Amino acid sequence: SMTIPSYQDLATGRVVHFFFGWLLVVTMFVWFVASLINGHLRRDIVPRGADIKALPGEVVDHARFRFVHTRHYNALQKLSYGVVLLILFPLIVLTGLAMSPGINSAWPWLIEIFGGRQTARTIHFGVMVLLVSFFVIHILMVLLAGPINTMRSMITGWYRVDAEDKS
Repeated sequence: SMTIPSYQDLATGRVVHFFFGWLLVVTMFVWFVASLINGHLRRDIVPRGADIKALPGEVVDHARFRFVHTRHYNALQKLSYGVVLLILFPLIVLTGLAMSPGINSAWPWLIEIFGGRQTARTIHFGVMVLLVSFFVIHILMVLLAGPINTMRSMITGWYRVDAEDKS
């Protein structure tokens, strides 16, 4: 009942899987180029030294469900978005390509990087688990941090921020 398509058909499931895989590749490519051009990647995603130093405090605050609303990503957000966007998404695409016989004949070095087709499959599955976990935690954090404010900011760009601490 939770499969696409809803009946047991591996061939159609594979076509749907490839369709959404290529949709992910195109979307991520457009996002990456746009983020390079407008500076979003450098400014908002890639963590800096101060972000790494602030990371333990951010983890403690999030574990205690204390969320500070600011106009910028905090250290935990930068690190998690950076890992997902710059490591996990490219890794799931590359391992998916490494399992393809057509790509294997064109780029035999790709499958060698991952240590064979079965290792690429295992890494592909492991990265999928990490991405699904990220999405579930991300949605929970949106709900815990205030879904109205968060959804309003995604749709309109208007976001309520807490008063900044001047100490």
